[in-house]
Amino acid sequence: MTIPKSISPKEVHDRLQAEDDFVLLDIRQPSEIDLACIDDAICIPMGEIPNVYEQLSKEKDIVVICHHGIRSARICEFLRSQGYERAINMTGGTDAWSVEVDPSLPRY
Repeated sequence: MTIPKSISPKEVHDRLQAEDDFVLLDIRQPSEIDLACIDDAICIPMGEIPNVYEQLSKEKDIVVICHHGIRSARICEFLRSQGYERAINMTGGTDAWSVEVDPSLPRY
């Protein structure tokens, strides 16, 4: 099975609704999380990932999110370089989530 390198906010939402078993990893800073957070996300700031990534499962898809999808793309590449082939970037980040899925999630 080929794992996609990116996924849309709508696809992530559909997977959450289906109670699909995957990790939603929010790598934004705590101050950003305080402004807007997607339920069910595990929050680990980007700078901490190199110290804790080994605690993540290689057996599950890991959908990585940030504000606009740029930092999360970098973390996906890092995770893939460490053997986490199931790391997937959510395109557009929480900002796109606010526009495409949940307008009640504050944009900043």
